[in-house]
Amino acid sequence: MTKILLVEDDGGIVSFLKRGLEAEGFVVDVAGDGEQALHLCRDLDYRLIILDVLLPAVDGLEVCRSLRRQMKQSLILMLTAKDSVQDKIEGLRSGADDYLTKPFAIDELLARIHALLRRAPYSEPASLLSVGDLVLDPATRRVRRGEREIELTAKEFTLLSYLMANAGTALSRSRIQSNVWEQSSETYTNIVDVYIRYLRRKIDLDGEKPLIRTVRAVGYMISD
Repeated sequence: MTKILLVEDDGGIVSFLKRGLEAEGFVVDVAGDGEQALHLCRDLDYRLIILDVLLPAVDGLEVCRSLRRQMKQSLILMLTAKDSVQDKIEGLRSGADDYLTKPFAIDELLARIHALLRRAPYSEPASLLSVGDLVLDPATRRVRRGEREIELTAKEFTLLSYLMANAGTALSRSRIQSNVWEQSSETYTNIVDVYIRYLRRKIDLDGEKPLIRTVRAVGYMISD
């Protein structure tokens, strides 16, 4: 489950962005100023931080520098109303991975987020995963359902691992593609659907309870 920290002091922007990000399947925490952001980052690990530059208490540039001094590896996308080249350079030099100028469309923000996540693709977990009677062992790369061993290709294994690591969460096709495929697969727009079909043929046999579910208007989910 991808956790995002949204650091923004404008309540209207927070409400708009939080709804859009959660609709895409992300888990979103919110900080209203730089100090609160640094406090949350001390205790929690975020895959990505959306960070406004102009913040109360501690500004976004200093938050970014502080996180990088602490060797925090979270991806950082900075938001700002400043659009000069020098402002962008300063943001990137502070340790940001990308820079987006206000105002922007939610679709542009989501495209930037997915592009950043593709640079740091999903890593398969180290511990055993299970959903109902389906068990995946990352150490041995073995999958079984009940007493039945299931043979998977490398990409099928990664896709199933990602679904199981996010069990019970509806995942959009774009989110799955960004995390499972290491580069954009825009040429193959139905690649996620194709591999889901491959998995279903092996995971959900006739007479067994279907575990991989289609979530209308969203994508897919695995659950017991």
